[in-house]
Amino acid sequence: MKKKYKHIFFDLDNTLWDFKINSFFALEKTYLNFIGENKNVLFEDFNNVYNFHNTKLWKGYREKTISKKELVKKRFQNTFDELKLGGFDPVSFNSFYLDEMSKQTHLITGSLDLLNYLKSKKYVMSIITNGFREVQYKKLENSGLKPYFQKMFISEVVKTPKPGVEIFEHAIKSVNAKKSESLMIGDDWEVDVIGAAGFGIDSVFFTPEPYESENIPIIKIKYKTLIYTIHSLIQLKDLL
Repeated sequence: MKKKYKHIFFDLDNTLWDFKINSFFALEKTYLNFIGENKNVLFEDFNNVYNFHNTKLWKGYREKTISKKELVKKRFQNTFDELKLGGFDPVSFNSFYLDEMSKQTHLITGSLDLLNYLKSKKYVMSIITNGFREVQYKKLENSGLKPYFQKMFISEVVKTPKPGVEIFEHAIKSVNAKKSESLMIGDDWEVDVIGAAGFGIDSVFFTPEPYESENIPIIKIKYKTLIYTIHSLIQLKDLL
């Protein structure tokens, strides 16, 4: 028997909006605009180095060891430094990149099919995201996702990132939902799943690639919440 949920909370990046593909194209446009065809530094290398620094800095941002201002400057400055690229302003580079990001519209396979299904079932849907305010709203609108969601809760606005319980608590209260009737869906085990479990709501771990972790059963027992695992968004139809 299916558990009855009423409120569905989605992560945005790499759960519905294809961050990996969209970021690649946005970064490529930014690279070409500022650097152009550089025989000494290929875009493939630039992309790899940037992603390494960006991932590391985002971890610090979530853990509140660095500020947003530091993140958006250092992710490009560190990339320039490692690749020995001089004469570029990391802040201008970042602004152009974020503007290009908001224009990208690639969605995860099955996103619209699933959202139409959930909408027909009268679920109340919201988004909880760690992204930046200036691009997340534009992403939602430009990609056609906006009509499906009642609200979007952004960590920068709420002033606490996932996996902190505060952002989940804020979202639940804002839509007048009960924990027992709420479900969080996301692609990040630590941020979305453990974050939701720590707050006390059930969750769905969306992992297109096989994900093996001895922590999964431990987490289920520790937090006493249901944790489902899916490899495609369409599988959610079997749960909801």
